[in-house]
Amino acid sequence: MPNAFNFAASPFDCLGAAEKQLVRAHVDIAYFREGETLLERGDEATHLFIVVKGHVSQLDGDEVVATYGRDDCFDGRSLVAGRASHRFVAAEEVIAYQLARQAVNSLIAGNATFGALLFSDLSLKLAALAERHSQREMQSLATAKVEEAFLRPAHVVPGDTDIVAVARMFQQLRTTSVLVRGDGAEPGLGIFTTSGLQRAILDGRPLAELRVRELATFPLITIAPGAPLFDALALLIKHQVHRLVVADGERIVGLLEQLDALSFLSNHSYLITVQIVQAADLGALKAAAQQITRLIALLDRGGTKVSQIAKLVQELNAKLFERAWQMLAPPALAANSCLFVMGSEGRGEQLLKTDQDNGLVVRDDFAIDEAELAAVCERFSAALGEFGYPECPGRIMLSNPAWRRSVRDFAAAVRHWLLRPEPEGLMALAIFLDAHAVAGDASLLAAVRGEVDRLVSANDALLGHFASAIDLFPEAGAGAWWNRLLSIGEQDRETLDLKKAAIFPLVHGVRSLSLEQHIAATSSIARLDALVGAGVLPRDMATDIADALQFLMALKLRAGLAELDTGRPVSGGVHLARLSSLERDLLKDALAVVKRFRTLVRHRYHLDV
Repeated sequence: MPNAFNFAASPFDCLGAAEKQLVRAHVDIAYFREGETLLERGDEATHLFIVVKGHVSQLDGDEVVATYGRDDCFDGRSLVAGRASHRFVAAEEVIAYQLARQAVNSLIAGNATFGALLFSDLSLKLAALAERHSQREMQSLATAKVEEAFLRPAHVVPGDTDIVAVARMFQQLRTTSVLVRGDGAEPGLGIFTTSGLQRAILDGRPLAELRVRELATFPLITIAPGAPLFDALALLIKHQVHRLVVADGERIVGLLEQLDALSFLSNHSYLITVQIVQAADLGALKAAAQQITRLIALLDRGGTKVSQIAKLVQELNAKLFERAWQMLAPPALAANSCLFVMGSEGRGEQLLKTDQDNGLVVRDDFAIDEAELAAVCERFSAALGEFGYPECPGRIMLSNPAWRRSVRDFAAAVRHWLLRPEPEGLMALAIFLDAHAVAGDASLLAAVRGEVDRLVSANDALLGHFASAIDLFPEAGAGAWWNRLLSIGEQDRETLDLKKAAIFPLVHGVRSLSLEQHIAATSSIARLDALVGAGVLPRDMATDIADALQFLMALKLRAGLAELDTGRPVSGGVHLARLSSLERDLLKDALAVVKRFRTLVRHRYHLDV
């Protein structure tokens, strides 16, 4: 065979040297004219096809159910079953490799990852992908740089500063160290830490008479910002110190503490939490908010599961919003209200910063001037905008009076959304059902949610109206997205809005079934588990939905990170031309799950009638 076989394409990129040689020994090249059938339904499957040039359509009757382009392979399932269950036709002139069945069987038997990626279901493909990511994680940690870890600010004091003044700085700046300017005997900079403070207390002399240079450590132990993080750990161990000074030439960048270095390698979120809790003003919170996006990129690059990233982001955002609310809201208002987030933030499925979706429910008997309340809420929304959370185009945010109400008024709004189902009301209700309390009295939010459950119990017909929002973003025609995934000659211009095409139908379908069952959970995964427990969904369907949702979230995240890297705003779309063959394959599987689930929801609520 030619040496041009692409072993970098999935699933062949997981093969070892001997397995690659097996492929070379059992592969041939075949040519097919446009319209020619490569494999007919019922035919004995003797080869695996790998497309070199052109496109192949997979047909179920007259419907195109999949399309294969360069480096895609098919049909592994037919090889396992013995006969083809679909028809495969050249959509244009096709050149393809044909790998003999006996070689494919040997590869499957000896390489579990190859088999999973070749023909298994979505769950197993994602498991195989996760195995690769876990291998990448250690590589990522091994190449991490000092500048990627959290660096604490460096505060410099003159050498003749007394110890009492330094102790006050420790308290005011919430720090445990300062850099000290030396004198003739100790030129340059030294460092004074809490260990030096202990020595000063034990010295016996009055602290106000002790000069900080007398107990500072000279010279500094420094490291460059671009140095490997593991080199920093080695220096910390070598010198038996708890912090290093990060210096770019003569410029002091900051301090790397041992705890921060270790936390970077184990749990980056801890450091951001410390920043948020210790923040003295909105500027400090803004700095912490910027670290969250950086954390997401690092975790994704390290192979962390998207569900774990989303959970961390939910907790960090909740801490951030709570701290900002504490800074801005009068204590009486904070005690007599509940600040909540909604939508993907409420479900714990938010990753990169998108629209603000939040609200405030106020205790019925709490008296506050409306102008004062409006001013506080305006400042909160503006602060979140400064943190990088853009305003919601639909104004679903505290600065909108419609989303800051008393318990009584919010309950009335919920009744209106349910009893007079209109598109805007249905979307408002859908977003509200994902509400998650982040600050204040959570029982106030629970009281409003109880009104939803009461109304649904009183009139089950309302469920059909609510579930109908699953068609808010109409489904593409039969086979359309299969073709658009590999559209001939136009692929470079194609983008897919993952939220509209796939994520929203899955999330809203699960939300509708959960509303019917009075399930209190807000995350889609927790709702799916509860639906299986209630006998509403079979376990295999719930697993497929969960796997599809996690993959779509991961795909959306990586597309968003790529946009941020090039200075563009996050659009929520994915460029089809930039997907690998494995990603295209997984996307096809995920869209098929969306299609099956839409059908189930439509049937259950008679939406096609």
